[in-house]
Amino acid sequence: MADTNQSIHGEWSSRFAFILAATGSAVGLGNIWKFPYITGENGGGAFVIVYLICVAAIGIPIMIAETMMGRRGRQSPINTLKSLTEEAGGHTHWHYLGWLGVIAGFLILSYYSVIAGWSMAYVIKAFTGSFSGESATQISSMFSDLQASPLQQTFWHTIFMVATMAVVARGVKGGLEKAVRFLMPGLFILLMLLVAYAMTTGAYLQGLEFLFKPDFSELTAASVLTAMGHAFFTLSLGMGAIMVYGSYLPKNISIAKTAIMIAGADTLVALLAGIAIFPIVFSNGLEAGSGPGLIFETLPIAFGSMTGGWLFGILFFVLLVFAALSSAISLIEPAVAWCVEHYEVERKQACIGMGFVTWLLGMGTVFSFNEWSDVTIFGANFFEALDYLTANLMLPLGGLFIALFAGRIMLAKDSKDELDLGKDTLFDVWRFLVSYVAPAAVFIVFLNVLGVFGIFS
Repeated sequence: MADTNQSIHGEWSSRFAFILAATGSAVGLGNIWKFPYITGENGGGAFVIVYLICVAAIGIPIMIAETMMGRRGRQSPINTLKSLTEEAGGHTHWHYLGWLGVIAGFLILSYYSVIAGWSMAYVIKAFTGSFSGESATQISSMFSDLQASPLQQTFWHTIFMVATMAVVARGVKGGLEKAVRFLMPGLFILLMLLVAYAMTTGAYLQGLEFLFKPDFSELTAASVLTAMGHAFFTLSLGMGAIMVYGSYLPKNISIAKTAIMIAGADTLVALLAGIAIFPIVFSNGLEAGSGPGLIFETLPIAFGSMTGGWLFGILFFVLLVFAALSSAISLIEPAVAWCVEHYEVERKQACIGMGFVTWLLGMGTVFSFNEWSDVTIFGANFFEALDYLTANLMLPLGGLFIALFAGRIMLAKDSKDELDLGKDTLFDVWRFLVSYVAPAAVFIVFLNVLGVFGIFS
C-alpha cells in the first residue's frame, strides 16, 4: 500500500501555494517565448482554438493523473512509481517511468539554464540601452556574439543555476513556496504592464484580431499536431515535476479543481504573452511568424525603436527570467527529492551534487554554439540533440505512460479515493479521457515527431 502520510520533504501550506508552484512549473519560456511564435507560424486564432481544446481534452486529464499519482505515492517520482506499481500489482518495469521523468527534467534543466542565462544577459543589455537605434542586422549580431562567447554564456548559466539551487536547497515551504509566492505575482504584474503598453500601440486591435479571430483556412494538419504537442508540453507533464509537487499536496485538497485552475492560469499567461507581443510586433512592421528568434532577435528591434522601449525591454526580459526560474526549480526538485530519499543525505548536500552535475552537463549546450559547433549527433549539435531527445521523445513517452498507468494499471478504487470527484459520472469521464483519448493523441504526436506522418510537415 502506498504511503498516504505527509511526504518526508514537507507539504504545501495551502491549495493556493500548490497552484502557484505548479503554475510556476508550467509557466516558463514555453509560454512567453514559444507560444507567441508558433501561433504566428500557424495562422493565429484558429491555432489558438485547437490549442485550447487540446489543453482541456488532453492536458488537464494527464495533469490530474500525474498529480494524483504523486499524492498517493508521497515520494520522489522514482519511489512513487515503485510504491504504486506494488499497490496495483503491476509489472515491475512500470517503475522505470519514474526514472524517465526525473532524467528528462534533469536533462532539460541543463540546457534550459543556458537559455535562461541569455534572458539574464538581455536584462542587462536592455538596461544599458544596447537595443536603442540598432538595426535588425546589429541586433542579430548581438545575439550571435553572445552565443559565440563561451565565457559570457558560462557566466550567466552559472548565475542562473546558483539561483535555482539556492531556492531548492531551502525546502518545500522555506524555498519553493516562498519563491513562487514572489515570482508568480511578479510575473503577472510584469505581463499586465506589457499588455497595458500594447494597448497604447496603434496595432493593439490588429494583434487581438490575429490572436482571437479564427481563419480555419490557415489551419493545417501540422498546425493541429503542433497545438496538441504544445498543449501537452506547456503544462510540464511527463517530467516528474507535477508528480513530485503533487506528493506535497495535502489530502483534503481537490486534485481535479486544482488542476483545472493551474491549466487555466498557464493558458492565461500564454494568451497574455500573445496580447502583449503581437501589437508590439505589428506596430513596428515586424513579422509575427519569425520563429524562435522572435524574442532574442525580433523584439529587441522593437524595444530599440519604440517610445519607452528601454523600460519595457527591461520588464520583458525580467519577466522571462522570472518564468524560467519558476520552472527551473520544479525541473530539479524530482532529482533532489530522490537523492535525499535514496542516499539519506541532507537537502543542501543533494542540491550541491545535483546542481553541479546539471551545470556541468549544461556546458555541453554552451559549447555547442561555439567550440563544439562542428560536433554533431545525427546531424544535430549537442544542444539540438538534447532538446530533441527530451522534448520530442522522452516527454511524449512519459505523458503516454502516465496516462496508461493511471487509467489502466492503477485500481479504479484507488484513483477514485484520491480524486474524490463526488459523482461517478465525472470519474468515468476522466478515466475514459486518460485511458483512451489522451494516450491516442499523445501517440499520434509521438509518431509525427518520428516522421511517420511526413505529409503533416
